[in-house]
Amino acid sequence: MLQNNHQHCHGHQRHLLPNRIILVRHGESEGNLNTGAYATTPDNKIPLTPDGIHQGRSCGARLRSLLSGSANDYRVYFYVSPYERTRSTLREIGRSFSRKRIIGVREECRIREQDFGNFQVSERMKVIKETREKFGRFYYRFPEGESAADVFDRVSNFLESLWRDIDLNRLQHDASQELNLIIVSHGLTSRVFLMKWFKWTVEQFEYLNNPGNCETRVMQLGEGGEYSLAIHHTDQEMLEWGLSPEMIADQKWRAHATRGEWNENCPWYLDEFFDHLMIDSEDDEKENDAEYSDANCASESS
Repeated sequence: MLQNNHQHCHGHQRHLLPNRIILVRHGESEGNLNTGAYATTPDNKIPLTPDGIHQGRSCGARLRSLLSGSANDYRVYFYVSPYERTRSTLREIGRSFSRKRIIGVREECRIREQDFGNFQVSERMKVIKETREKFGRFYYRFPEGESAADVFDRVSNFLESLWRDIDLNRLQHDASQELNLIIVSHGLTSRVFLMKWFKWTVEQFEYLNNPGNCETRVMQLGEGGEYSLAIHHTDQEMLEWGLSPEMIADQKWRAHATRGEWNENCPWYLDEFFDHLMIDSEDDEKENDAEYSDANCASESS
C-alpha cells in the first residue's frame, strides 16, 4: 500500500509535499532513569525528568535553526504520541517557534509507545526482556502487551492516513511556504516507522539501535521527489544507528532518485530472497532451448 501511495504521489505536485519529515524521540523520562517507576505509574503517565525538559527545549532550538536555515517562510505541523513524556517534549520544542510557524498539531494514538503490559514489575520484566533477546525483538509479544510487529501494523495504518492528509491538503498547507512535519514519538516506534517507509527487512530492523532522548531522524525530500536520510545525516551517524553499508548506499541513491524509480542495486528488494537468479542471457537461452525442443516434439508427432 505504501508503495502504491508513493506512486500515487509521483504525479502529485512537488511543492505540496513536506520538505522534511522529522522523527523525534521524547526527552529523558523518569522511566529511563529508574525502571521501577513502571511498577507504580502507568507507562503513559511517566513524566520527563528536569534533564528531559531541558533536552526538549534544546531540541526545539536545533529544529528551528535547521528549518530557518533553508527557508525564510517555513511552517511546521506536529504529530504527537498521547503519552505524558511525548506531549511534554512537544511543549518544550514548541517554545522555539512563533505561532505563525505552527499550522497545526494532532495527537496520534497510533504512534504511541510499544505496549509492554500494564504495571511492570522490575524483576519480572528483566526475565521477559531476556526471553525477548532469545526469541527476537521484532516478533516477541510482551504478555498483555505488543510485539514490534504489532507496532508495525498500526504505524503502517498511520502512514496511510499521513499520505491522505498530504494528498487532500488536510494540513491546510500554503504551497508557497515550506512545510515540515515533525513526529514526536518513541524509540521503537520511530525505528518501525523508518522500517516501513524504506521497506527494510525484519533482519535489518533487528540491527537498528534506539535513538537517544530527543535525538532526531531527518527524512528530507530529494531533488527527484524521494525522501532520504542521507541528505541531512552523515554516513557515520547512520552506521551508529545500525544501518549497513548497503542501506546507506540506498539512502544516497534516494537523495537523487525520481519518485517511483526502483533501485536495482538494492539486494533486499529481490536478490536476498533467492539463492540464484539467472541473468537475462541465460534465461533467453533456456527459453530458446525449450522452444526448440517443443518444435522437435511437434515435428516428430506429425
